[in-house]
Amino acid sequence: MKTILAYGDSLTFGSNPQPGGPRHDYEDRWPSVLERGLGGKARVIAEGLGGRTTAFDDWTADADRNGARILPTLLASHAPLDMVIIMLGTNDLKPAVNGNALTASYGMRRLVQITRGHFAMLDEPVPDILLVAPPLVCATDNGDMMGHFGGLDHALTQAGELALHYARRAQEWNTGFFDASTVAQPDPRDGIHLDAANTRAIGEGLVPVVKSMLDL
Repeated sequence: MKTILAYGDSLTFGSNPQPGGPRHDYEDRWPSVLERGLGGKARVIAEGLGGRTTAFDDWTADADRNGARILPTLLASHAPLDMVIIMLGTNDLKPAVNGNALTASYGMRRLVQITRGHFAMLDEPVPDILLVAPPLVCATDNGDMMGHFGGLDHALTQAGELALHYARRAQEWNTGFFDASTVAQPDPRDGIHLDAANTRAIGEGLVPVVKSMLDL
């Protein structure tokens, strides 16, 4: 059986777009949906943390949200791995963190380098890597949420550029690529997070991509 690490932020964790709402049920989270869609041929380990960035510090957070700093520990604890799926970058768009889609793609590049370097250093098989551009941002009345992201115009513009830059990084580094905005849209209750149906849609959309990459 193959082993896949799903590395992400609140969208992987299953956060509810309703402020204060409960976490999505386990069966509705996209890593769970992906695992079901692979028909018992792989297990998918969900590593999602709200606010996680690709490679940048958020000093307002109560946990370490720097994805580049935490990734080596997770690679070690879950090894051996056949694939690492990385869906990060939305939180990079906060002006207080990074604020730029292009630089977020450089953070994704760093995660590719970390993953490959970690296993190469140990002389162990290097897992396939799939970069996933997160869903877009949408208009919302939630002023606090949009405030985090520099206002709606900034959030829309930068989120809209993530897929373009991620596709370039995937081509440069010979990884897989998937644009989650082709299957899932954010909920207007906060403009960032997904309802259960759209969360499931990401897992469903990834099934054929993962099957192809892993020859399942």
